Amino acid sequence: MAVSIAAYATIWGWTFAIGFVILLLVHELGHVIALRREGIRASAPMFIPFLGAVISARSLGDNALAEARVGLAGPILGSIGSGACLIAWAVTGSDFWRALGYTGLFLNLFNLLPVVPLDGGRAMAAMSPWMWLAGLAGMIALAIAFPNPVILIIAALAAYETWRRWRERRSGGPEQRVYYRVSPRSRLLVAAVYLGLVAALVVGMSAAHLPRTLG
Repeated sequence: MAVSIAAYATIWGWTFAIGFVILLLVHELGHVIALRREGIRASAPMFIPFLGAVISARSLGDNALAEARVGLAGPILGSIGSGACLIAWAVTGSDFWRALGYTGLFLNLFNLLPVVPLDGGRAMAAMSPWMWLAGLAGMIALAIAFPNPVILIIAALAAYETWRRWRERRSGGPEQRVYYRVSPRSRLLVAAVYLGLVAALVVGMSAAHLPRTLG
C-alpha cells in the first residue's frame, strides 16, 4: 500500500493518492468477505502500482454462481465506498471528495466490463459465458482506441483467460458442466444485480461529473 501511495502521489499528490488506495482496499475487501462467506481462505489485498490490487485464493467458489457472487462483491462494496465520498462532497462542498468519488465509481464501472479476469467477467460465468467473447472484443477495441500499458496488459490477460476458459468448457467433462450449471432464477438475480450496479454507477458518475471548461 505504501509503495502504491508513493507511486500515485507522483501524479495526484499525497492526499488523493491515500484516498484512492483506500478505495482500492475497500473494493478488494469485498472480494475477501465474499470468499470467506464461501468458506475459502483469501489473502490480504496485494497492491500493484498503476495496476490496482489483487487477492490470492485457491478458488473462486465451487460453481459459477459462487464465482459471480465473489466477483460482484468487490464492485458492490467499492461502490458503497465511492458513494460515501460523494456524500462527503455533498456535505462539505469539497471538490476533493467529488473527484475521489468520481474516480472510485469509474474504477468499479471499468471492473464490470464482461471479460475475465475483471469482475464483470466473473459475473458472466453465471449468466452467459458467450459474453466473454463480446467483452474481449470490447477490451481489444478499447486498447486500440486508447493505447496505454495498463489497458494493453489487461487486454492480454483477458485474451489468455478467455481462451483458457473456453478451452476448458469445450474439453471439460461433466465436472465443467456442473460448474457452469446455474438455475434460471439465479441467472436472473445475478443479471439484476449486475445491471442495477452498472446503472447506479453511471448515474453517480453523471452526478459527479465536472465538465471541462476553456479559458
